[in-house]
Amino acid sequence: MDLRKLQTKDIPSIWLINQEGLPGTGEISEKEIADLLTLSELSLGAYEENELVGFVLCLPPNSRYGSLNYAWFNNRYENFLYVDRIAVSENHRNCKIGTKLYKEVISHAKQNNCPIAAEVSLKPPNPDSLRFHERNGFNEIGVLHHESKSVTMMMRLS
Repeated sequence: MDLRKLQTKDIPSIWLINQEGLPGTGEISEKEIADLLTLSELSLGAYEENELVGFVLCLPPNSRYGSLNYAWFNNRYENFLYVDRIAVSENHRNCKIGTKLYKEVISHAKQNNCPIAAEVSLKPPNPDSLRFHERNGFNEIGVLHHESKSVTMMMRLS
């Protein structure tokens, strides 16, 4: 398993893996993925024999990203690394790929002395993601209600 920076050639694979994670990952187009790659402070892919099997996209504070969840953190914190999405392909789940990706995210956050921000869907519920984030040291710091969904806002201190 190799971890390396995501590239634009990975966009179709990122999109497919993201689609497999719906509704938890949130719907996104290939064009929006390309934009997220330009905004990302940290974008890592997990590759098995050069096939992308998982990824994580993290943003710094105060970018032009229009997510309401991201804005929630921006309105409350000056310094953080925001995990916009982390996903693993269906055939590679429960193989510790997400944990390996998060180890790199945690290392990056420690080097930059910043907490890690993320959210997990409560409505519709995503209990697997909630357990995964709690196992990786995240704690709930709030809840954000949207029109048809709710998310728990989480933070991991560095």
